[in-house]
Amino acid sequence: MTQAMDNKLAVIVGLGKTGLSCARYFHAHGRPFKVMDSRFSPPALAEFETEFPREVIELGGFSQQSLLQASEIVLSPGISLQTPEIAFAISQGVPVTGDIDIFSREVKAPVIAVTGSNGKSTVVTLVAEMARQVGIRVAVGGNLDGRASMPALDLLHSGERDLYVLELSSFQLETTGQLNAEIAVILNLSEDHLDRYASMQDYAAAKQRIFRGARQVLVNRDDPASEPWHAGAEKRWSYGLSAAPDNHGYGLSVKDGEGWLMRGASYLMPVRDIALVGRHNVGNAMAALALGHAVGIPDAAMMTTLREFPGLPHRCQLLRSLRGVDYYNDSKGTNVGATLVAIESVAERCRGEIVLIAGGIGKDADFSPLLPALERYVKRVVLIGRDADKLARLIGNRADLMRASSMDEAVLEAASSAADGDAVLLSPACASFDMFKDFAHRGRVFTAAVEALS
Repeated sequence: MTQAMDNKLAVIVGLGKTGLSCARYFHAHGRPFKVMDSRFSPPALAEFETEFPREVIELGGFSQQSLLQASEIVLSPGISLQTPEIAFAISQGVPVTGDIDIFSREVKAPVIAVTGSNGKSTVVTLVAEMARQVGIRVAVGGNLDGRASMPALDLLHSGERDLYVLELSSFQLETTGQLNAEIAVILNLSEDHLDRYASMQDYAAAKQRIFRGARQVLVNRDDPASEPWHAGAEKRWSYGLSAAPDNHGYGLSVKDGEGWLMRGASYLMPVRDIALVGRHNVGNAMAALALGHAVGIPDAAMMTTLREFPGLPHRCQLLRSLRGVDYYNDSKGTNVGATLVAIESVAERCRGEIVLIAGGIGKDADFSPLLPALERYVKRVVLIGRDADKLARLIGNRADLMRASSMDEAVLEAASSAADGDAVLLSPACASFDMFKDFAHRGRVFTAAVEALS
């Protein structure tokens, strides 16, 4: 933070976890600030009033006057730059920043930055566990899911660190000017958040900001959208499900009849030793290996992590087997790409067919890429949520359709539809906020309904 800004008013817009972390940051630095939120009861209100009883907070709307008086607007990721009051303030010359932008100015240790449509949390958690194996003081957070995860600015006050590993959303990157990560990656890109972005090009452009100032970059050879649009990094790594092209590439090869993870021509470990299940997680494992190697984590520690890490909840998680039917919780499948991966992963392990529970808030996505997988692997789809009708119209007669008004009803319908050897998969391809607090809440409700089956 520059000295010129020290005594000028910052206006924090949005009072969730990120907004609260920004308030803590400004308070710790003696910088005057106020907070505003369009809601009358934002999620972090009680904590804010306890920690900062004397600070100004404006609720129930975005005051144009307050925004125009700000020396800078600190925008929470859930609020779009296109929000009319924000857009007008920008047009009048008020600078807008976000917590990741502020973090990048303050952080002293190297940063591993990870974004993408799917797999972010798994890769970030793997890399953090790899670092911990060798005693690296690592802080992990950003957009990472979970109640214990920390916003980036709170990480700066969590003790001395040797390394930061951040999961970053496109929303966070919109207000990030120059991240200056040690290494950055876009794991993949599939349709998502098109209720916020005018096009996939705009969505991709937000993701591309992760590469600004990066000293090293990692590229997924299987997804052209992971390529940086502009060169400039000192070193480039790659990974993919093909043979490794060189010593800066990770890939797959066959030795004595089984698949191996490779770095260049070096055999690292058999694919079967990876605890994570699914072909997509082989890619996630290679991404984590490349990121860890780029910051100096020894191979032995990274192999140990890959052998032991079972995966995160709500991601193709096998809950139970009952009367020959396996039940999988993939509530984190909030977009079409994630659900496609889930269907294919479960199909690899399933003797029969899949009964899919899907639906929710579709975020204006194109669901048509699901159709080939539905026709090939899915015998019945149980639809829930706000966009169930949209999905039903698209699916037509390609799979049997059923409707459910609650998750309990959906699970009962799915269980009655499944036969010995089949699998019931919750992978909604949609956001959860029409019926649930978030995807984790949706997954917990599904899990409880599955456990209640007798």
